[in-house]
Amino acid sequence: MTQILRTLALTAQAFAPYGDVLDATGAPDKLINQGLCGRFHDRAKLDFGADGRAGLSIFNAQPRALPYMLDMVERHPDGSQAFIPLHQHPFLVIVAPDKGGTPGTPLAFVTNGAQAINLHRNTWHGVLTPLAAPGLFAVIDRIGPTPNLEEHWFTTPWEVRSA
Repeated sequence: MTQILRTLALTAQAFAPYGDVLDATGAPDKLINQGLCGRFHDRAKLDFGADGRAGLSIFNAQPRALPYMLDMVERHPDGSQAFIPLHQHPFLVIVAPDKGGTPGTPLAFVTNGAQAINLHRNTWHGVLTPLAAPGLFAVIDRIGPTPNLEEHWFTTPWEVRSA
């Protein structure tokens, strides 16, 4: 038996409890490079804790398809984690509120192909889930001396379907 979870469009307002939506919508905060480049300034609350530093990695994830079976979420208690696609394809973003140390009911978002995300520290989330090839992402997260991963396996998995 599975539980059904319908996807939502990713918006900054709906995603705010879990992290930041990184995009270049609206007017830029300022123009730079002799007015030829719009700067959308300081879009993410990066947080790496006292004993960590920012690291930039490249991930190459295998594409998945909907419906998608969600049986596990994870979180990083010591740092935020940003996923920046190196393509313009939508990807699936799953998050869940914390309910006393375990994840509550998850939410599933689909990006519009021109959005990136930054997950706040300690946010329950699904694994990197591109919906098309290539699955290349730049990832900015904490590099440090202590483990920064906690996993939760659902007793009853969720089936993520299109809205």
